[in-house]
Amino acid sequence: MSKKNWINVVYDKLLSPSIKEHSERLILSIAIISYLVHLVLIVLVNQEIVQLDSKLFKNPIAAIYTPFSFILVYEVYLLIFFLPKSITIYIGKQYEIITLIVIRRIFKDISNLELVSDWFKNTNDLQFTYDTLTSLILFGLIYLFYRKNAKRGSSKMAKIEDNARIKRFIDLKKAIAITLVPILIILAVYSFYNWAIQSIHDYQDGVTAFKNINNVFFDEFFTTLIVVDVLLLLSSFFYSDEFHKIIRNSGFIISTIFIKLSFSIEGIVNNASIIGAVLFGYLILIIHDLYEKNLVNNLEEDDSTP
Repeated sequence: MSKKNWINVVYDKLLSPSIKEHSERLILSIAIISYLVHLVLIVLVNQEIVQLDSKLFKNPIAAIYTPFSFILVYEVYLLIFFLPKSITIYIGKQYEIITLIVIRRIFKDISNLELVSDWFKNTNDLQFTYDTLTSLILFGLIYLFYRKNAKRGSSKMAKIEDNARIKRFIDLKKAIAITLVPILIILAVYSFYNWAIQSIHDYQDGVTAFKNINNVFFDEFFTTLIVVDVLLLLSSFFYSDEFHKIIRNSGFIISTIFIKLSFSIEGIVNNASIIGAVLFGYLILIIHDLYEKNLVNNLEEDDSTP
């Protein structure tokens, strides 16, 4: 079996459309079950049958946090699924993931709401406001990002570029996607284990449990994505030396780094860095497409010249 065939066989076993469909059903089932379990735990905590020192187990609205966590897991799978198909959609999935993290955080914020008259002086109420506005802005930016991607003139450029080189690059992206699957599974298990041990230790010491729950796995996950993005950028030099594509891929890396940095900061700066990351990626795509449109126009003019 050739190297190319081996990659395709493994890829079909891990990331084929049929596997994607089965994964979607499995994650949805787990999400529903986890939601019901969370609700049961909230009832048990409120009845003082079980003791859990966390606001996630006091307000029924906070139970929505749990199924959203599994939806995020599926988004991670989709990100890997789309990696060989389109760099732009792959980046768009990163934006979807950070947006879902913010939305999931809103459900956690709701459990901390105090609804006081001095709303803008209360830290918890302010964070809820920041996260709500951030999710709306991100939703709009992602819509514009995908809309811009749909209108691109890449089909004309594909006829001009070397198809053999494109296929080799797709095979490379498939190999990276295959490698990412076990890495991310190991990373998820490792991150959750460390977080669980730390939470138990904090709880025994009288510290609020479930600290930094929003950052579990995804902080390390975006670090992994930065490594992958840099690898894709360096590999792309073998298949294309076009300036606008290099800048686009470099800009996407910068955007991912901004998202990664957001996990280490809090408050409005965190929200601003996330919005800035997605906005930067969107502007990079706009400028890239202007370059590509200009190249297509120049080539068409050259072909029409007698």
